[in-house]
Amino acid sequence: MNRDSLNVYFIMGTLNSSEPLETLEKALKARITCFQLREKGEGSLTGEALESFARACQKLCKAYGVPFIVNDDVELALKLDADGIHVGQDDLAITEFRARAKNKIIGVSVHNEQEMELAVKSGADYVGIGPIYATKSKTDAQPPAGVDFLQKARSQYPNFPIVGIGGINEKNAAEVRSSGADGVSVISVICESPNIEKTIQALSGGNGNETK
Repeated sequence: MNRDSLNVYFIMGTLNSSEPLETLEKALKARITCFQLREKGEGSLTGEALESFARACQKLCKAYGVPFIVNDDVELALKLDADGIHVGQDDLAITEFRARAKNKIIGVSVHNEQEMELAVKSGADYVGIGPIYATKSKTDAQPPAGVDFLQKARSQYPNFPIVGIGGINEKNAAEVRSSGADGVSVISVICESPNIEKTIQALSGGNGNETK
């Protein structure tokens, strides 16, 4: 996976925004570099409603040339011919998904050295390391780990694509990048932003004052 694609990695489902498609398009216009559909939680979409929403997200991503990743749902990813899938430690094994979906992006959430090593050896295209800071977007998130493991992972795997996740915002994104991440993965900071363009510029290292 192109490490530049992890620069500003947006994750969202219908529960994260009152107008999710509008939020996604604003984020795409503001130059997010990757999008992951993560539809989880009580009241989330299922079945045909989920597929319809996913296709609408995918269409927007294609229009802006941004990779469309599906979280966890292997069958949906295959049905839509999504650009890739992101799995956790409890999800489908990387090797099994790779066997069913050639040339697709596979991302894996890792939390320690053992999981990192397994993800790399199993053929993951990138890893998400976190939660770096406390997060409100995942009720089942592990305790925040800070940047120590991120720094160690970058030292051990200097060229492997890594994105930081968990509680990242405009104020701490620079620390995540300087600790070794190729980019930052965020949910609420974009979904709740009153100025998505400015937020994304700040997350990507800009000061929010540039004109496009």
